[in-house]
Amino acid sequence: MPDPVPTENTPTDPRPVVISLCGTYLKPEMQSIYRQITGLKRVRNIVYAQWLENSAMFPFERITPMTKLHHRPKGNFLLRFWYKYIIRQWPPPVQINKYTGPCHPWNLIELLQKDHPALVHVYYGHKAVGFLPMLQEWGGPWIVSFHGVDVAKDIDKPEHLALLRQVFASAQLVLARSQSLLQRLSDLGCPADKLRLNRTPIPFDTVPSAVRQPPIDGQWRLVQACRLIAKKGILTTLKALQHVVKKHPQIKFVLCGEGSMVDKIKQEISARQLDNHVELRGWLDQTALLEQYQNAHAFLHPSELTQGQDQEGIPNSMLEAMATGLPVIATHHGGIPEAITHDHDGLLVPERSPEELAAAILRLIEEPDLLSRLSQNAATSVRENFGAPAQIARLEDHYFEAIALAQAANAPAES
Repeated sequence: MPDPVPTENTPTDPRPVVISLCGTYLKPEMQSIYRQITGLKRVRNIVYAQWLENSAMFPFERITPMTKLHHRPKGNFLLRFWYKYIIRQWPPPVQINKYTGPCHPWNLIELLQKDHPALVHVYYGHKAVGFLPMLQEWGGPWIVSFHGVDVAKDIDKPEHLALLRQVFASAQLVLARSQSLLQRLSDLGCPADKLRLNRTPIPFDTVPSAVRQPPIDGQWRLVQACRLIAKKGILTTLKALQHVVKKHPQIKFVLCGEGSMVDKIKQEISARQLDNHVELRGWLDQTALLEQYQNAHAFLHPSELTQGQDQEGIPNSMLEAMATGLPVIATHHGGIPEAITHDHDGLLVPERSPEELAAAILRLIEEPDLLSRLSQNAATSVRENFGAPAQIARLEDHYFEAIALAQAANAPAES
C-alpha cells in the first residue's frame, strides 16, 4: 500500500512529488499502471484523473479528481440579432463572441501550482496531446509513456501528428513498453536521445509456477486473455482451431475478455462449428484469471497489425501467463519477440496465418517433451526480464533523470 499522507503532526516527506496524470483512473485492463503507481518507493506520487472508475478495484489514497472547466461565451446581442434575423447571414462572417473565464478545459494548472511536483508522468501519448497546452503553460518538467494503441491513435490526421511532435519536443523523456514501440516513435519523429524503455512490471512473487505436462486424457486447454479487438488475432485463432480439432477433438480454447468484437466472435464460433470447443469467459479478475492459467496447457496470442496500424507493445496477459509456466504460441508482431524466444519459451509464427498457427499448436501437442521444456523456460525467462521491482526501479531512474535534465536546462549559464 502507498505511504500515508503526511499531516501537521508527522515529518514532511522528503521524497520528490511526481504526478501520475491519467485520463481514466483506472480501466480494468490497466493493472500494470496500477502496479507502477502503487509500487513507487523513491518518489511520492499523487494521481490526477479526469474520470474516476473502479476505485474499489484500484485503491489508492492520493487521488485528485480534476475539474472540468466550462467556457462561458459572452456575445454581442445586437450583432447576433443583426446577422441571424435581419440579414440572415449565419454563421456570421466575423467573430462576434468573446470568452470569459478559463481558457483551458481542466483545472490542471491550478492543481500543479498547488502541489508543486518535481515531475509529471502523463500516461498514454494521445492524452499528452490533449494536456499539452496546459503542461506548457505550467512550465514544469514532464514525461509521457506510450503503451501500444496510443502510438497509432489518430496518427493518420496531420494535425494530430503535428501535435504529437510537439509532445516529443516538450517532454523531458518519452517512454514506451517495448523496443518496437520505441522504433515506431522514432519513425514518427521523436528524438532518439529522449526515448527510454519502460517495460511492464509483473509481480511474480505472488504467482506460483508449475511445469506443464501433456494431459493423459487428451483434454488440452488453450487460453487467451485480452480485449476482444482486431489486433488480438482472435479470428485467426478460431480458424486455426478448426484445423486442430480434426485431429484432437477434445481440445478446448478458453477466451477471457470483453470488447467490441464479441458478437463477431460468437458468429465465427458457430459458423466454424466450434461451439463445443470454445469457452467465452468474459472479463475475469486477477484471481479468476490466474485459475484459468493454472488449468491450461498453453497461452495463445496471435496479435496482428490492424488497418489502422494499431500494434502491441508486449501484452501484459502474456507475461502473466508465462509466469505461471504457460508456454506461449504467438506471432512475430510488435514487442512479442522481445519476450518470447522461438523454440525456447514459446513458439512464434507469422501474423494472419491460421495454417501456421495450427501447425504450431499441433507441434506442441504431438512433439514429446516440448511442452515441459517450453513451460519451464517460460517461467524462468519472464522472471529474469520483467520482474516488478526491477522495472519500477528503472521507471524511478527515468523520473530522476528527467528531473535532472530539467534542472540542468534551467540552471543559470556560467559567465
